[in-house]
Formats: sequence, structure tokens, C-alpha cells
Amino acid sequence: MAEEFDTTKPIYIQIMERINKKIVRNEWKAGEKLPSVREMAVETGVNPNTIQRTYSELERMGIVETRRGQGTFVTENAEVIERLRERLKRDIVADFVRNMTELGFTLDEMIATLKNYEGDEEGGEQ
Repeated sequence: MAEEFDTTKPIYIQIMERINKKIVRNEWKAGEKLPSVREMAVETGVNPNTIQRTYSELERMGIVETRRGQGTFVTENAEVIERLRERLKRDIVADFVRNMTELGFTLDEMIATLKNYEGDEEGGEQ
């Protein structure tokens, strides 16, 4: 079944982001084989060339590696995966801070909001 994509961002980047999140969440573990280009194209409903570009970019970044005749695999380099995890975390925090700043919130208000949110989650309140 085809996935939905944001029309404001290139599809290959959106697929890269989805793959990166799966790796960081450990849904795809270090050394695990990714679906073939053809399988991923069918799964996402995009052209195989788009998936090839996605895999090539991920390989250039060191997140995956292609083994001739075997396929594409998540890197086994724990340092690369940890750097990816930290980068995703920083990006999310940066988006949060930028959005809250645009709404006029101060850093202290942002911190208080996060603390209250965490408390709400633990207390089961919504």
C-alpha cells in the first residue's frame, strides 16, 4: 500500500527520514538487511529510482552499506547510529524551540511546559 508524502519536501528525503527513525527506534537493527529497492518501491508506492537515490544517500552518510550481491544493510557502526540518534533529537528540539519562539514563549516557559507535559504523562492526566 502506498504511503502518503508531504508535497513540500522531496520524497526521497521523507523516505530517508522514515528509515532513520526505524533505525533509531531499533525497528531495524545494526547489520539488518533492508528491503530490496524493488520491495521498498512497492511498499512505499514510489518509483524504484527514488528508492535507489534514498539508499545511495543513506550509504553516503554511512547509515547503511551495500554488499554486492547481498543487498543493503544497516551499518553495524554503533557510533554512526548514536550520532544519527543525537542529530534527530537535536532537530526535534530545534523545531520545538523555533515553533514556541514564534508563538512568543520564553525559554523558561518552554521548560515549564516540558516539565508539566512529562508530569501529565506520568500521572495519566490529559
